Amino acid sequence: MPPLVLASSSPYRRELLSRLRLPFTWSAPSIDETPFPGESADTLVRRLAAEKASALAKEYPHHLLIGSDQVAVLNGRILGKPHDLLRARAQLQSASGNSVTFLTGLALLNTASGTAQIDCIPFTVHFRHLDAARIERYLAAEQPFDCAGSFKSEGLGVSLFRATEGEDATSLIGLPLIRLVDMLLAENVQIP
Repeated sequence: MPPLVLASSSPYRRELLSRLRLPFTWSAPSIDETPFPGESADTLVRRLAAEKASALAKEYPHHLLIGSDQVAVLNGRILGKPHDLLRARAQLQSASGNSVTFLTGLALLNTASGTAQIDCIPFTVHFRHLDAARIERYLAAEQPFDCAGSFKSEGLGVSLFRATEGEDATSLIGLPLIRLVDMLLAENVQIP
């Protein structure tokens, strides 16, 4: 099996990938994540996932590189990572009582063969009605400022949900393991 490299600095993605019990290393790619004018959310996450993997290709010429990117979409508007309390508060206020679709782009690049598999996996979160006090308590408890949508579904963020729908709950955290296993199997990686 060619060595696996996760093209990400995300501790959440590293934890998810470790669930597959495959040896891997990780490296943070340096790319411009600015959306192109008029670019759809689906196209954006696919492009960024592929660019993250490709950015490390010269450094890892005989490897399987995994790239992933995620955006949240609410009423047709892309929500990025909030980075601060004010934006996180605004995102959760907007999500209150609504549904937010998380699109996770996934790319697996075999740098030896040049073969790339690229996909986008959707997952929808239906939020409870959130009053201001609940939002403030949640933000103080988890400070999810590095998470698209301003919550951590693997933590207290789940208390904000009324329901979820999608084929792969790990896509919500940022690395769709079910689809990644499909891609790895296509590269003859044995799991388990």
